[in-house]
Amino acid sequence: MTSDRFEEHVLTAAQQTVVDQPWDARVLVTAGAGAGKTHTVVRRLDVLVEREELEAGEILVLTFSRAAVRELRERIDRHAMAARRVRAQTFDSWAVGLLRQAYPDTDWSVVSFDARIVAAAEAIAQGALEVSEHGVPGHVVIDEVQDLVGVRREMVEALLDRCADNCGFTVVGDSAQAVYGFQVSDPDQRASETNYFFDWLRASFADDLVELHLGDNFRARSDQARVALPLGPHLRQLPRNPAEAAAAAERIHAELRARLLEAPYFGDLADDFALESLRWFDGSTAILCRDNGQVLCVSQLLADAGVPHRLQRSTRDRPAPPWLTTLLTGTEASQVTQERFVELLQSQDSMLPKDLGAQDLWASVRRVARGPRATLDMRALHQALAEGRLPDELTAAEPTPLVVSSVHRAKGLEFDRVLVIEPPALAAPRRVAKKKYDYDPAAEARLLYVAMTRPRDDLYRLEAPSTWLYRKERRLDRWYLGGRSTWARNGLEALGADVCHDAPPGTLGVDEDPVRLQEYLRAAVRAGDAVQLRLLHQLPAGEDQSPPYAVLHDGRPIGQVSEQFRRDLCRLLRRSGDSLDHPWPARVTGLRVDCIESVAGSTAATERAGLGSHGVWLAVRVCGMGRFDWEADFSFDTGFPEESDR
Repeated sequence: MTSDRFEEHVLTAAQQTVVDQPWDARVLVTAGAGAGKTHTVVRRLDVLVEREELEAGEILVLTFSRAAVRELRERIDRHAMAARRVRAQTFDSWAVGLLRQAYPDTDWSVVSFDARIVAAAEAIAQGALEVSEHGVPGHVVIDEVQDLVGVRREMVEALLDRCADNCGFTVVGDSAQAVYGFQVSDPDQRASETNYFFDWLRASFADDLVELHLGDNFRARSDQARVALPLGPHLRQLPRNPAEAAAAAERIHAELRARLLEAPYFGDLADDFALESLRWFDGSTAILCRDNGQVLCVSQLLADAGVPHRLQRSTRDRPAPPWLTTLLTGTEASQVTQERFVELLQSQDSMLPKDLGAQDLWASVRRVARGPRATLDMRALHQALAEGRLPDELTAAEPTPLVVSSVHRAKGLEFDRVLVIEPPALAAPRRVAKKKYDYDPAAEARLLYVAMTRPRDDLYRLEAPSTWLYRKERRLDRWYLGGRSTWARNGLEALGADVCHDAPPGTLGVDEDPVRLQEYLRAAVRAGDAVQLRLLHQLPAGEDQSPPYAVLHDGRPIGQVSEQFRRDLCRLLRRSGDSLDHPWPARVTGLRVDCIESVAGSTAATERAGLGSHGVWLAVRVCGMGRFDWEADFSFDTGFPEESDR
């Protein structure tokens, strides 16, 4: 299996051994940071299709994030030959697809993510795989298995158990990069989850499990980028005894922190030289933060300085690309050929992704909307959009020069240059509820290791910003702005579902022409633009909700907040029974456009709005930390607030 396309990617002996395993082999691959596992997986897929003669639909590829799915899709397009039709999916996306086939009468969109994973595991045990679209897979490929904890680990175990009789697998992971243990809230249970999946594999497939290791590093191109790599083996070999493991992890964390503090200091984010370096760097840069509170703080500093950047989204956010709206509204045909598909795309170059060509987009949408005789079924595409079943690579954010992310969300990614927020030294453990400790030294060490192994070339340290006002509201799973008093609530984090999708913008709450508003969203609104929320009136939308707010862009309303935002704002501000300590904020500032997304709804909604009978429209998605403004003076005489001149 040779090709000129592979000449610059000659496999090592260890990688070739992974690639050459037969289709029914049970393979566990431990791969260090930057060990070339993605390229190895791509070549493995080619062998499974070409030499082992598996159909693309017989190979199930699962990973954690849509960014990883998109990267794998790009690698397959560039370097694979036989495996071009193999599809990678996130765990959540695959689980929902399985449930929709097994229980088509259930609305799974209203079920929580974890509950869907639990339901998928139960469905597998009851035979859902056998009646699914492709049946029981012939081979399962799973990436980042060290982060399989809790219900996702149980689902994958159920999957491999069910497929054991006539299925092979290739699972890849690195225990030194296990950073999702925090999803298990109980500290004792969290500790037991460490390496649990690896142990389960070895016990369940003891007779025929093939264990291989990829130890070389192909990511780091400088000594600076390799500074943390020698500590990886120590993290993989922590003692089994909890006390000994904690002591060893503290030593590793201290060493990692010392090496980071020896890295060059990037500068203050208030310094013009540092800001200019972020604006004009010819390559990719990531600022990696310990948590999303730091992410929101750093993002606000950059936004105030006018530095373009993108926040790394949660794996649960799945905004549909805006070009789908133009595609679906551009024709009345029920089926579209590839030639016509390309013609429709050419009318909207500004909305197309820069890293996916027309052929890639065609292949992706046909996975969920395949029509007869090599066509695209437009009704099926509308349904896939409405049900959130688009391929993961279409809902992943496009690569941008500067990304601000938590370390968790940057897992599996790499950048030319990485700025790591300086971590605090591990303090003495603090008891919670007089029983358990609220910190995990092994988790802290792994988190810092992952952060320091993301760069290809340059690793810098960045002084931690002051985030004492940024606090997590656990009930809402959102960050908010506090104050000197514990009861102070001065702002609220914006999430992906905070803009209403019930009807096209302009038809709810604000009097705007929906047709002109759609054109405005296409032509004038861009990611990173400042937006604010303005109170429409003082009447709450319900007993457990705030009044409605309009979303304003450059003074023009472009949407309205969702019911979820109104509920969360109400819960945040009503802390003592049903009383509200002060009026509702007249304005929420400090927010930005995350993206423009396509929304699918009823054809009646678009017909009433004058947008045709296609049932799709564009809507804005917002991000950032909103700041409450109670001082603005508004008039409600016209049904829409106008800020006074005072």
